[in-house]
Amino acid sequence: MRDETIPTHCPYCALQCGMNLRGVPRPDTADGTAVEVVERPDFPVNRGALCGKGRTSTSLLSSRVRLTGPLIRSHATGRLEPATWEEALRTIADGLRRTKDLHGADAVGVFGGGGLTNEKAYTLGKFARVVLGTSQIDYNGRFCMSSAAAAHNKAFGLDRGLPFPLEDIPRTGCVILVGSNIAETMPPALRYLTELKENGGKLIVVDPRRTRTAEQADLHLAPRPGTDLALALGLLHEVVAEGRTDEEFIAARTSGWADARAAAMAHWPELVERITGVGVPQLREAVRLFCDAPSAMVLTARGPEQQSKGTDTVSAWINLCLATGRAGRPLSGYGCLTGQGNGQGGREHGQKADQLPGYRKLDDPAARAHVAGVWGVPPESLPGPGRSAYELLDALGGDVKSLLLMGSNPVVSAPRAAHIEGRLKSLDFLAVADVVLSETAALADVVLPVTQWAEETGTTTNLEGRVLLRRKAVDAPAGVRSDLEVLSALAALLGHEKGFPADPEEVFEELRRASAGGPADYSGITYRRIAEEDGVFWPCPEPGDQDEPIAHPGTPRLFLDRFATPDGLARFVAVGHRPAAEEPDADYPVLLTTGRVVAQYQSGAQTRRVDELNAAAPGPFVELHPQLAERLGVAEGDPLAVVSRRGRAVGPARITTGIRPDTVFMPFHWPGEGRVNSVTNPALDPTSRMPEFKVCAVRLEPERVTGG
Repeated sequence: MRDETIPTHCPYCALQCGMNLRGVPRPDTADGTAVEVVERPDFPVNRGALCGKGRTSTSLLSSRVRLTGPLIRSHATGRLEPATWEEALRTIADGLRRTKDLHGADAVGVFGGGGLTNEKAYTLGKFARVVLGTSQIDYNGRFCMSSAAAAHNKAFGLDRGLPFPLEDIPRTGCVILVGSNIAETMPPALRYLTELKENGGKLIVVDPRRTRTAEQADLHLAPRPGTDLALALGLLHEVVAEGRTDEEFIAARTSGWADARAAAMAHWPELVERITGVGVPQLREAVRLFCDAPSAMVLTARGPEQQSKGTDTVSAWINLCLATGRAGRPLSGYGCLTGQGNGQGGREHGQKADQLPGYRKLDDPAARAHVAGVWGVPPESLPGPGRSAYELLDALGGDVKSLLLMGSNPVVSAPRAAHIEGRLKSLDFLAVADVVLSETAALADVVLPVTQWAEETGTTTNLEGRVLLRRKAVDAPAGVRSDLEVLSALAALLGHEKGFPADPEEVFEELRRASAGGPADYSGITYRRIAEEDGVFWPCPEPGDQDEPIAHPGTPRLFLDRFATPDGLARFVAVGHRPAAEEPDADYPVLLTTGRVVAQYQSGAQTRRVDELNAAAPGPFVELHPQLAERLGVAEGDPLAVVSRRGRAVGPARITTGIRPDTVFMPFHWPGEGRVNSVTNPALDPTSRMPEFKVCAVRLEPERVTGG
């Protein structure tokens, strides 16, 4: 690509920031060329801004840090050793076939990732259901925004992370940001909050830590972890008590208000103060800021969502929007800040346990008939819904004997991670396709090296519902193939020589047909349109006939005329506060919460291989309040173990007044003794099946330093 500049998108978070890739001379490389990231100021989401992860993303293209050939575990040595592609693919096909023949189709599992392109997610779901015939497929995006998705569907009849574009945020009057440290998780988006304040708008941040984002707030509410639901109900109680509901909007555009109102009125401010630790004056100030503004939004992220009551918590925040008329109107509404790069599109097209392409439900006969028609199979041949992500991982080695895993690292990222590592080790057969030898790939019987963002073309869908095009800029190393090539080859070896193309645009054309008429309708979107329009917002149906010759413009703003429910009305959902699945006690008296830091991403499998990022965030740590540190006799930098009923994680103490005295925080990017997800609770939300990553009971044990 020397002397070329190719527009594409960052491989990391759901902003999917625009960037350009350019070839530059590098005498020390094989072809005398290297790739560098160049700003792309014309792309509207980030307007040229990039965080450190985006700027250094080309570091992972180096053969020094990634897999460049297949590996098979030797029966003689027990080690992963180089193999040919033919040997590796044949071994996987034989392993999956053997399990299916001996134990049935549902003994074969498939686990995907929220970083896979739409084309890969679509093909992986089709491969599981058509080639393998298994219902046992889910993906790590279940750990991202499934609670928000479930609440979105209950209230609005449709789930899209943001029902409005990011550009609307600076133009609203007030934003309540719940459980998001956007300054570190997606730094280029912080400008939207900065511009909001510059325009006279108000920012309320809800977080038990005083993060870099909370420091920007006009009002920071620091509730006890696990009490976001009570906080939202307390705010709605105060709205009702002060007569600040929008009765006209409620009557015209909603249903279910009476029950939701009654539920909220059981959470009076003084009770909420006792539950959350947020004072009544702060609750009333939040209501004043939110209701005085001519328009307002609530944005949630993993903080309130990664709880065993995450769906109800999000529903409570949606109720606040509906009761005040802050939904279905310009510059107002509820939105979720999706985390993973394709967390939105990844669940829309079939790698989630209960969904078919186009966001169709797998148990809907009409949906099954439509998708089966596109796939050329009988509807009755498609399996039903399977297990959710954690439940699938927990079943490994039991009902599920073999697993094909793409684009995920559950050894680090899953709750109760040490237990899940044991389940992976108990499998009869494990095959992993990844860019790097992750902690999970290191356990596999076969590892396939696959292409990454700059080496392939494909679409992703960002947190706004904007479908984007990543473009191939460089060739992958000779021993690397794309995930689509892998699935195409495996399908052929398992008796399906047709129906699984390796060309991404050909796959996208089929995806368009499969999604047509569904909630997430991509049928009017093409690669050409995406390139010409800086992305296209779904739903975007294809013109149906000659009376509708003009292409659909896409839908940047949802719900302005009606909600996506059968009667067009938004639905209040009556919810009540309940404790976290695990509350502190005498043995485990402290609350643990988890999250990310700016220099690392997700399980760190990729970013931990970038020297510049490791220098900025060299390892795990335990953040705690000075009062708690004094009680323990712990000084800054002392090694400190965080212990739960499930495991322990160790990191140096980081003492700060920016966290509640009853709470500790650890980031989740590291394996080994700093693997905090060995500690976290796998208790599941009953609706979304989201694990409770964000709160569990722990005790702290100062570690003795030995040696001399």
